[in-house]
Amino acid sequence: MKVHVEMATTETDRPDLDSSRTQSVSEQMELTKPLFENGRYKNPWDTWRFNSFWNFIKFARGRENKEDPQTEELDRTLPIIKPNLEEFSNPPSTGVRYMWIGHASSLVQVDGVTILTDPIFSSRCSPVQFMGPKRYRDPPCTIEELPHIDIVVVSHNHYDHLDRYSVEALNRKYGKNLRWYVPVGIGKWMSDRGCENVVELSWWDENIFTGRSEVKVVCTPCQHWCKRTLTDTNKALWASWAVIGPKHSFYFGGDTGYCEVFKQIGWKYGNFTLAAIPIGCFKPSWFLSPQHVGPQEAVQIHRDIRAVKSVGIHWGTFNMMAYEHYLEPQETLVEEVSKAGLKPDDFVTVKHGEICIF
Repeated sequence: MKVHVEMATTETDRPDLDSSRTQSVSEQMELTKPLFENGRYKNPWDTWRFNSFWNFIKFARGRENKEDPQTEELDRTLPIIKPNLEEFSNPPSTGVRYMWIGHASSLVQVDGVTILTDPIFSSRCSPVQFMGPKRYRDPPCTIEELPHIDIVVVSHNHYDHLDRYSVEALNRKYGKNLRWYVPVGIGKWMSDRGCENVVELSWWDENIFTGRSEVKVVCTPCQHWCKRTLTDTNKALWASWAVIGPKHSFYFGGDTGYCEVFKQIGWKYGNFTLAAIPIGCFKPSWFLSPQHVGPQEAVQIHRDIRAVKSVGIHWGTFNMMAYEHYLEPQETLVEEVSKAGLKPDDFVTVKHGEICIF
């Protein structure tokens, strides 16, 4: 089955929204849509800019060659927990079950529906496996070891978020029983990889998935960009995702710079039980801030979207091109949570493979 939803649904009935708030959303807040010109998408916010070629050269020249941390150090600072994946066979009676696989890949269970985000199990995030950014922390499990999964959400088509080898392996394992949610422009790529059950959405589009319970999957905006080849820049859209069940909800930030749209997401779908928000690959800010958030902006997103609890992702896995030390996202997040007056457990990081209920 392949579904393409053309129109977004702009009214949402939520039990936690009173009538005055619903009226505020529908009458006062105009939901931001992507710009589409000459076959390419654009970010609609003033906070976005595309770095020039010369800025990229300056950025690349200023980066020190970072060697992977030694295994002994990593086992102490970023231990990998061997998960008991049988836990996902019995959904929790309350809360959202969460496991960090690494980078932006997570395994999440919302009201009995199991979701995989931006799966990458390969050694490198690259079109080839002999060069490109390399893992220094392996996934805590293999694709073959994964439990039953209902849904995969994909934020965009960069190689560290959409990995061909992982997609093909997941498709071999689950086939058409696995539903893929992707932003517009990525559906054909998925079909070319053999995926049959693909739902392609634009910002604010909604789709209902019925598994152990009925959940609403919403394609929500973020500030980023797309590219896989020399000529396809922004021919596909990028997105974050909201999964809203009858009792609990989950927000996946994907990969994003900070912009005003997160307040819209919070007003329309907020009070998320759990949010997974990127915190890494953020220095130097003069180059990376349009497309990536650091811990300070991540805490602001947590507040904007009205998350009850959040977990930091997009760090501690690959030797990416950012300048920061590999532990800086984790350490700085603790500081920013305190500065914001939040409780220490409101926004946390977890170990690779650690299974938690939020």
